[in-house]
Amino acid sequence: MAMLNMIAIVSLLPLLTPTHAKIPGVYSGGPWESAHATFYGGSDASGTMGGACGYGNLYSQGYGVNTAALSTALFKNGFSCGACFEIKCTDDPNWCHPGNPSIFVTATNFCPPNYALPSDNGGWCNPPRPHFDLAMPMFLKIAQYRAGIVPVSYRRVPCRKQGGMRFTINGFRYFNLVLITNVAGAGDIVRASVKGSRTEWMTMSRNWGQNWQSNAVLVGQSLSFRVTGSDRRTSTSWNIVPASWQFGQTFAGKNFRV
Repeated sequence: MAMLNMIAIVSLLPLLTPTHAKIPGVYSGGPWESAHATFYGGSDASGTMGGACGYGNLYSQGYGVNTAALSTALFKNGFSCGACFEIKCTDDPNWCHPGNPSIFVTATNFCPPNYALPSDNGGWCNPPRPHFDLAMPMFLKIAQYRAGIVPVSYRRVPCRKQGGMRFTINGFRYFNLVLITNVAGAGDIVRASVKGSRTEWMTMSRNWGQNWQSNAVLVGQSLSFRVTGSDRRTSTSWNIVPASWQFGQTFAGKNFRV
């Protein structure tokens, strides 16, 4: 009887593996934690364009000035690109705005360490410090300009985006570099796959930021994309790219629920 029970349990294991499980609900965010915040990019945030996540023009991509560069501890080698945070200035009545208003930002850049300066005096983004270098207009919503740096409380929150997830296909025939933007839900991506109309699903590798690459020849095929967020929820956009697609084009797919 024990052997029969063992066989029954083993036979069920493939059905219980996480890769086959559909995670219900929506991304709920994380707990409040402590960090510090500074600002960069100028009063119009023009200096925040581009960045280590690969989003390019943050205005045209829909991120606007609601952005932040993350320190090494938060950036996680680029896997935090697209994550959303609620941030409020705390414990500094001289510089925090009254009422401690919240701002909501998306991670779009990396704040590099400066080992020539101590972590508590200029090397704000040195490991292991959690730190946000905010677009200047966002910093001014929570603190006075002259503060320079303020203590903050922050937490991960669901990303609320307008429209579908966007896939911009760059590269050339044997090299497809897909920039994934406007991701709702958890916002950050841990896995991406592509399927041509004449192929099976193929896992893409992360090249840098939120640029994911495939070395398959996909020209002339309609394409589908499958994206998994850091909360392990998956969104599949079936046949959103027609067979006549060209490099440099952007296509909208299915987004995560929030």
